Amino acid sequence: MNAYLIIEIEITDPANFMRYVSEIPKHINRHGGKYIVEGVTPELMEGSHCPQRVVVIEFPSEENAKAFINDPDIQSVFEIRRNSTNSNIILARGGSWRDE
Repeated sequence: MNAYLIIEIEITDPANFMRYVSEIPKHINRHGGKYIVEGVTPELMEGSHCPQRVVVIEFPSEENAKAFINDPDIQSVFEIRRNSTNSNIILARGGSWRDE
């Protein structure tokens, strides 16, 4: 079943963040991932929380998504993101709560 990484990003260092943007796609592809939503500005429709930007990456499985996050070869690239943004990453499995 597909799995999705939902990333909320507030960019604090645009120049440094662009290094991350140029490096990360090859790692996403290597783990079978693809962008569904790529850094768009969301529109708050209800509630009180609205991130500056949102990214959604689809992976063929939860295992692929976790392998991407835990890949030792990517940690230095993730560190660029951590140093140039305030961000949250959420893993969501495809499907329904009725399937759990």
